[in-house]
Amino acid sequence: MELSLPPAIVHAASGLDTTQLVALAAALGWASGLRLYAVVFLTGLAGWLGWVTLPAGLQVLQHPALLIASGLMLGVEFFADKLPWVDSLWDAVHTFIRIPAGAALAAGVFGADAGTWTLAAALLGGGLAATAHVAKATTRAAVNTSPEPFSNLGLSLLGDAAVPAMLWLAWAHPVLFFAALAVALVVMAALIVLLFRFVRGLAGRLRQHFGASAARA
Repeated sequence: MELSLPPAIVHAASGLDTTQLVALAAALGWASGLRLYAVVFLTGLAGWLGWVTLPAGLQVLQHPALLIASGLMLGVEFFADKLPWVDSLWDAVHTFIRIPAGAALAAGVFGADAGTWTLAAALLGGGLAATAHVAKATTRAAVNTSPEPFSNLGLSLLGDAAVPAMLWLAWAHPVLFFAALAVALVVMAALIVLLFRFVRGLAGRLRQHFGASAARA
């Protein structure tokens, strides 16, 4: 059965059809789990430059004050994400920011008047943001144990490229976006399962090390 939105909602969302709206909500949620400030800045900038017409619930992102703030935070995050262990600290702090922000951005695609669709989008965006965030944080914590810096930098640059690519796909080719998202989710789920025990063991060893050091002191 094909899903459809009331005509007023489609009009309020700048003429995007249901597939495009769901793709955009999913992209904003998923990408927020990786690079929240890049999502906010790039989406707002695209609207401000007139490259796309943002849905009414997202037009606040193109306000100059929010563009400046998100641009500054994007710069901070870009460099923080390139530094071993600083990236893991950054991820830990943003556990409480990325997931609700991803839910809010996804909900904004449909606006407050869409009722059930807004709630469904918020749940979708929050779930995808959580998956992406946990996969990123787990992978980067594991990679940080490697003495060479190139894998950490490579993963960070991959995230920098993946976010705008997935946002563009959601706007321009939503069906291709869903295929890419499915692949990304499978890979992320596998990484979470494979690396969770490793990271948990690493955390245990660190607690034992610092506990022993404190006892000696």
